[in-house]
Amino acid sequence: MSELNHGTNVLEKEKRLPSGHNDGGNKKRWGLIATGLIGGSLVALYAVATPFVTPALRKVCLPFVPATSAQIENVFKVLQQRTGTLVDIGSGDGRIVIAAAKQGFRAVGFELNPWLVWYSRYRAWREGVNHNTAFYISDLWKVSFSQYTNVVIFGVPQMMAQLEEKLQGDLPSSAKVVACRFPFPTWVADETAGEGIDTVWVYNAESFKWLQTEKEQGRTTES
Repeated sequence: MSELNHGTNVLEKEKRLPSGHNDGGNKKRWGLIATGLIGGSLVALYAVATPFVTPALRKVCLPFVPATSAQIENVFKVLQQRTGTLVDIGSGDGRIVIAAAKQGFRAVGFELNPWLVWYSRYRAWREGVNHNTAFYISDLWKVSFSQYTNVVIFGVPQMMAQLEEKLQGDLPSSAKVVACRFPFPTWVADETAGEGIDTVWVYNAESFKWLQTEKEQGRTTES
């Protein structure tokens, strides 16, 4: 009888062993899956976040802050009599470029963040103006703006002096610059529209180029 009981106990242990072994294997498998999911999520998060974070690590940061409807209205109020090409420097989600295309401009946006550029292209296609718009992934300091007669910029104080110098050299005398949120430090605005954060400052290239020439001539006379 004891031998029978012993045999029965052995069989029961043998039956239980595979079950325990499988539980361990399942836990290991689920652990690997969880690790893979977490790792994949972190990679995806890094891929999405990097284009937003990278500009902030640059010397001059141009953050993405969507234009308000009042700002857009003010921009095109001061550009009512204008035609031709328009460039939005730091075009974000493309709303200024798309609005410009609807107003009849051939509109272009330069933006460092690829996700925003792809989204802008999609929005332009969805709103039926993709034939009259273009969006480029580019650093604004590496672009020549010489071909544009209308310029829109939502800048930050740290960059306005440097951008002023660049546009002074790049733009033709027929160009008009619209600065939103912050004015240029030394240029004198020919016109303003709106108030508070929705204020826009308008600068005619003919005016600021003339002032620059006067300054240079004054320095020459003094020397």
